[in-house]
Amino acid sequence: MSKKAEKKEARQRASTRQLIGVKAVTDYSLVSYVHGELVYFIIKPSNISVLSQASVGAKIYALMTVLKGVAEIEMLCLNSRESFEDNKRFLRARMEKENNPVVHRLLEKDQTHLDRIQVQMATAREFLIIIRLKDEKESEVFPYLARIEKSLKEQGFSVKRADHEDIKRILAVYYEQNVTTERFEDFDGERWIIPED
Repeated sequence: MSKKAEKKEARQRASTRQLIGVKAVTDYSLVSYVHGELVYFIIKPSNISVLSQASVGAKIYALMTVLKGVAEIEMLCLNSRESFEDNKRFLRARMEKENNPVVHRLLEKDQTHLDRIQVQMATAREFLIIIRLKDEKESEVFPYLARIEKSLKEQGFSVKRADHEDIKRILAVYYEQNVTTERFEDFDGERWIIPED
């Protein structure tokens, strides 16, 4: 068997975690093959459209203070709701090509329905602060993370360290835009396993 065929076969047998580069999801972190151990802090966003210019400036200054105090911080912004933009683009393209007026009206109704759903969900963002744990001793990890969390809270941010379920949800949103599932499995098919009595 050629090396190319061997690689293809190995890739086909790889688990989902291996394919996305995740070694493990712990109670407080994601351990990846490439990026090491990552800890996520979820920042509840402020609605800056209702804040005064001075309040927005204060928020920016507070974030700058946190960033200066913790050099290891990385930031990530994700959708926390489903996006229907691809679906709407598809419907628009179909409407342009459609000659049957009945089908054209149905496509318009579908697009109106998607617009209504999107307005109701008020597509939101989720902001994450990421800390890469490098050579910290296990006894130093939790005090280190607590200091970062305290620093964020002292600057007025509503923050929560992501736990096991939060990390699985973040992965689901990032990789498949799935925000509707309430509980994510640790292993594919886990919900179908019935423990023996």
